[in-house]
Amino acid sequence: MNRLKIFTLISISNLIFLSACTSNEIGNSKDVNPDAIFFDYKIWAEEGRESVTVNLQYRMGGPNGTTLVIDEPGSVKLDGEELQLDSAKLTGAYYEVQKSLDSFTGKHTIVFTDLNKKEYREEFEFTPFTLEPDVPATLTRGNLVFNLKGLDPIDYVRVLATDTSFTSTDINDVDTVRNGRLVISSDRLSSLVNGPVNLEFYKEVEKPLKNTAKEGGKLFLTYGLKREFELKGPHNP
Repeated sequence: MNRLKIFTLISISNLIFLSACTSNEIGNSKDVNPDAIFFDYKIWAEEGRESVTVNLQYRMGGPNGTTLVIDEPGSVKLDGEELQLDSAKLTGAYYEVQKSLDSFTGKHTIVFTDLNKKEYREEFEFTPFTLEPDVPATLTRGNLVFNLKGLDPIDYVRVLATDTSFTSTDINDVDTVRNGRLVISSDRLSSLVNGPVNLEFYKEVEKPLKNTAKEGGKLFLTYGLKREFELKGPHNP
């Protein structure tokens, strides 16, 4: 796999979570009206990695506002466990925990308590999906059909596919999955050259939170899996 394309795919994944216009400044919740706090929740994981990351941030005045340290008596909890403050130059203040991927499937609860001891409870469900059967080592050009288990009857998955050529156009689309069936058509495959192909599937869910301060909040949840295969057959670009 050429380095340029690997970097491109990594950049796409990272941009899911980071935005150039998002503030990395740090303030304190005691200096902010509790109603002006925006809740920014992100959960992500990948098949083959041991953990799920839960990253929770609180911002002043909206999704791009200053990140906040939650002062006592405020707190941030996941499933009853209080999360500890951390910070980084790129992202500002955040509350993060990593949980075992094997045991994280199911429903979870985030509870944010503000300075006035008012609780905001948010529930979410984490459901990984799988490939059944798995992708064979070699695939011949044509309509490629993949069966994904663990999705809704009608669902949406981002498909990333990249080859070893600097000049070809990679696949980067959000596809509809119907009853677990996802198809990459032969026409779309024509943009890829024969040889090793890196294939990635990501389910991305972004939705407003149900229980927040007046400023609102959002949840972004993503799960992905990666495969490699050899593409062969007559190539008609």
